[in-house]
Amino acid sequence: MNHYSYPYLNRRFSVYAKNGMVATTHPLATDAGIEVMKQGGNAMDAAIATAATLTVVEPTSNGIGGDAFMIAWMNGRLHGMNASGRSPGMLNMEAIKQKGFDEMPKFGWLPVNVPGVPKAWASLVNDFGNLTLKEVLAPAIRAAREGFAITPVVAKYWQAAYQNYSRQVEQFEEIKPWLEVFGTATAGEIKTLPHHADTLEEIAETDAKSVYEGGLAERIIKYSDETGGLLTHEDLRNFEAEYVDPISMSYKGHEIHEIPPNGQGITALMALGMLKNDTFGALDERTYHHQIEAIKQAFADTTTYVADPAHMKTKVSDLLDEKYLEQRRSEITEQAELREHGNLPEGGTVYLATADKEGNMVSYIQSNYMGFGSGVVIPETGLALHNRGHNFSMDETHANYVGGGKKPFHTIIPGFITKAGRPVGPFGVMGAFMQPQGHLQVAMNLIDYGMNPQSALDAPRWQFKSGMDIDIEDRFDADHARALARRGHKISVNLEPNSFGRGQVIIRGEDGALIGGTESRTDGSISIY
Repeated sequence: MNHYSYPYLNRRFSVYAKNGMVATTHPLATDAGIEVMKQGGNAMDAAIATAATLTVVEPTSNGIGGDAFMIAWMNGRLHGMNASGRSPGMLNMEAIKQKGFDEMPKFGWLPVNVPGVPKAWASLVNDFGNLTLKEVLAPAIRAAREGFAITPVVAKYWQAAYQNYSRQVEQFEEIKPWLEVFGTATAGEIKTLPHHADTLEEIAETDAKSVYEGGLAERIIKYSDETGGLLTHEDLRNFEAEYVDPISMSYKGHEIHEIPPNGQGITALMALGMLKNDTFGALDERTYHHQIEAIKQAFADTTTYVADPAHMKTKVSDLLDEKYLEQRRSEITEQAELREHGNLPEGGTVYLATADKEGNMVSYIQSNYMGFGSGVVIPETGLALHNRGHNFSMDETHANYVGGGKKPFHTIIPGFITKAGRPVGPFGVMGAFMQPQGHLQVAMNLIDYGMNPQSALDAPRWQFKSGMDIDIEDRFDADHARALARRGHKISVNLEPNSFGRGQVIIRGEDGALIGGTESRTDGSISIY
């Protein structure tokens, strides 16, 4: 049996529920969310239980040492959180060059920022949950200690990571513990992660304080000092998960909400803002062309101007200004054109959506970036640190220029839709720079074309890569592909389904029913009660 064939399931039918729903990429994680709901937890408790379990069962895309963002409708209004970590205070271009690099590497200590995930979990459960962090993390701890079955997609990326880090360990000796802690995995294997379980227990017992000023902090800094890292106790102590007001774009009777910079959610809003006054007929090559050109325009701006908001030279309100977006829309013609933009690397992320019977709904995303992240794992903890610092610019004139105590340009973005001041629901499509492109396509599928959540996710996707290059899925309509090529797009068929993102959607129907869709390109799963 070929574990690595990924036929599109094309589920066609959305899932319906009354009391609660969790949608994400792994069945065990969705079950964890429903488990805590049945114990009296709400949508936020379920989101954090799901997120913690994903660090166990899908460490190929996220981890305890990652970053997180959230948008949630809780207690009758919208809330946002940015839990992305800052760079070490000692990080600068000189420090990079002293270690023998002219640009930021993907591996080792240099791209490591402070992990935001543990504090996000604790803050969100304490501020919005019905349960304790200890109760919420229990399913994840159990999975790590008692074992779980490796799914096919996770196995594929786990094996790729093992091969990758095995090649890198000669240059980056600090990543050697990764090979010892995680090793490799095959589909169907029962895996246990005992150190991971111990770390989750310590986070639960200390309300995550151990990571920033306790025993786990001591281990992090000790290993950093021993192996050439720049992180300090001060860097960890000073970290805070920040509540932020989501930024929004009115789109055809709805409001689309994203987290403000340093994230790239503004890219999706800008593209939607350019297209908001267009009327599209069938979902055909004309629609695809305008979507592609709008996202190219948006990337040209956001890869230039978006950074840590304290260092941005351009206001968010200017980028979302209606007249500015109308002017950008006027530059889109019927032919493909080259736009200025930054480089768009690959990534690894998990996204989840939850909803409960009280009307609360959560859109949550966390990531280690590029799979397992930097490859740095603190010995005997299972704490794999992310490598978001890789996104810093090496151009000293750029707003995102590398420096100490800064948040880099960030790719992970949760989305949320409201209408007339009421929640419609959370949506997201994970996958590095595919994310705003996925948000644009799924939001338009839902709003312009009236698709149900599952159909909106199953619809064939395109992805802008760079220059004039556009990847399409192998089931993309061939006539539409040829028509796009005649417009000047350089079309390539990409046979790897996970290249096009992995999404989840939950919407609340007019009668209160929860309606959900999950990703058919991976081990997508919805649990309900």
